[in-house]
Amino acid sequence: MQSYKAPLNDMKFILEDFLNAGASDLLFKESELEIEDFNFILEEASKFCEEILLPLNQSGDKEGCTFENGIVTTPEGFKDAYKQFVENGWQSAALDKKYGGQGLPYIFNVFFDEIITSSNMGFSNYPGLTGNAFEAIKKSASEELKKLYLPKMATGEWTGTMNLTEPQCGTDLGLSKAMAIPQKDGSFKLTGTKIFITGGEQDLSENIIHLVLARTPGAPKGIKGISLFLVPKVIPNSDGSLGESNSLSCGSIEDKMGIKSSSTCVMNYNEAKSWLVGDLHKGMKAMFIMMNGARLMVGVQGLGMSEVSYQSALYYAKERLQGRSLNGPKNPETLADPIIVHPDIRKNLLKMKALNEGIRGLISFTALQVDIAKVENDKYKRQRADDWVALMTPVIKAFSTDIGSESANLAVQIYGGHGFIKDHGVEQFVRDARIAQLYEGTNGIQALDFVGRKLPRHNGRLLKSFFHLVKEYIEENTFNYNLKEIMPQLMKSFGRLQQTTAFLASKGLFDPEEGAGPATDYLKMFALTSLGYVWVRYIDISHQKMNDDPKGFYKAKIATGEYFLKKVLPETGSLMSSILSGAKTYTKYENEYFESSFN
Repeated sequence: MQSYKAPLNDMKFILEDFLNAGASDLLFKESELEIEDFNFILEEASKFCEEILLPLNQSGDKEGCTFENGIVTTPEGFKDAYKQFVENGWQSAALDKKYGGQGLPYIFNVFFDEIITSSNMGFSNYPGLTGNAFEAIKKSASEELKKLYLPKMATGEWTGTMNLTEPQCGTDLGLSKAMAIPQKDGSFKLTGTKIFITGGEQDLSENIIHLVLARTPGAPKGIKGISLFLVPKVIPNSDGSLGESNSLSCGSIEDKMGIKSSSTCVMNYNEAKSWLVGDLHKGMKAMFIMMNGARLMVGVQGLGMSEVSYQSALYYAKERLQGRSLNGPKNPETLADPIIVHPDIRKNLLKMKALNEGIRGLISFTALQVDIAKVENDKYKRQRADDWVALMTPVIKAFSTDIGSESANLAVQIYGGHGFIKDHGVEQFVRDARIAQLYEGTNGIQALDFVGRKLPRHNGRLLKSFFHLVKEYIEENTFNYNLKEIMPQLMKSFGRLQQTTAFLASKGLFDPEEGAGPATDYLKMFALTSLGYVWVRYIDISHQKMNDDPKGFYKAKIATGEYFLKKVLPETGSLMSSILSGAKTYTKYENEYFESSFN
């Protein structure tokens, strides 16, 4: 069965202990809330997701979205759930108060997105993309467009989409053919076809606001000629009321492997009335605001799928009776012991738990930097925060979605044959989680972006923000008694990362393939080391809190961290060996060799 309870204890630990958010004068400034209010709101959000969204997850997967005569219908119960979602104010929670939001910090989005995804990943895409479209419009559009569109998007009455991909181009957006022709009134007429458009058509909201990349006549070739346009499904009147339908349509929806309750559309624009967002030919700059937000959101989706996979597997492992413990019966009153007594099951469960709690900390720390960059007056502190977010975005997107897929598969493994059966619901996790490794830029693309762009940016300034943080922490805590057994593990991994970084930097100067080839291994190595830093801090904090631990939360945190540092973090050693061996074993591999066994 699909089993899930929001990990509120862990979220509270991260917020109050790890991030020390209660001491922040900035975090809750806009919302004017206290940390206790924040925790209460999270509790209410979890109730909504567990009681309303989770029960719709399996039925939504089974029914899927349907398409007929250009109209998309979401699964039964989704329309009512979305109505409750917007009426309860969840869409507006973390959006700017100036345009109708409630001003909660971005870190609320991170926690809430995780809870929504764990409960119902298909549903999560609709509000998630709306929030990211809101931010792109807020930061790049004219004040006139902001005033007209953002208040309705803040309430959730109108939703938002991202239109990048075309049949002939995905990653290489310079090949885009969509064309926008300027009109005398300052608008444009946009024509073209976009594919893989999440929420491009649906029956949840009364209007859909599409952000679409397109060229203009005479624009420079390639990516430099791309502009961003706002294209509403229904053109609003100046007072915000709905006017005439725009000349666009949904041509079809995709029959997908997973997230079947999330409509994935082919969108056709036929001289659709559009408005420029940002500067002409600077569309990628404006769209990257939405893309980067979406990449962090997808990283959170990876965590959400990993968490629900873990909890469902844990429930089953405690209930399923098979065999006896190797050290003698644990439950002699029953015919067999629960499978949680078996070492392989315990190892898999513990790996899932350790990865989930570690990546939750890294994502939350990054979310805090997003909030700092928004409200901090000191430009140098803003820069450090922005640098951290830029560096960690591809890491979080790629690594978190990888563990989401891994945990889903481990859940099936723990269920055994029953995991392969649809009734239990865990095979859905495998299908749903897989897309997160693909959309918003495949994880291979994230790794290339990380190694090729983020590491050398500003002469390594982004990378230094991480290296300095970890180095200073190690130096300050070298003789910390609470960390004497596990600090060496972090030091080893950090040393390996430094050595490997220097190797890639030197190789990449002379041969780009030598830098790009091991990019995915390097990103994983970087992510594991980052989680090592998070876990060492967790353990240190937990030791300090041990005197007030009636439920054993901090003892569990220490034990989980020790597993990660001793059993998972050492993987950086094998990753380093692979990277240092160079990329020529596959970059110089002859193409005809791939067919040698069957040609």
